[in-house]
Amino acid sequence: MNNNLAINYRNPIIIRKLGIEALRKELGPIGMAYFIRQYEFGEGNYTKEKYEIKDYSMEEIENMLAETE
Repeated sequence: MNNNLAINYRNPIIIRKLGIEALRKELGPIGMAYFIRQYEFGEGNYTKEKYEIKDYSMEEIENMLAETE
């Protein structure tokens, strides 16, 4: 893209294009592909599951750590 033009950072199409160009330039095509693969879609429903995670006390965490030693 032309560096003299203001970039519309609110346009996801432009941001994605600039991001891909930057990755390709810095990492090369293979490095870019490996980087992008790190951000595949996950599984499950984080919005729901985050409330199902137990809230451990410091004592419980210390006990779990002691068990692993």
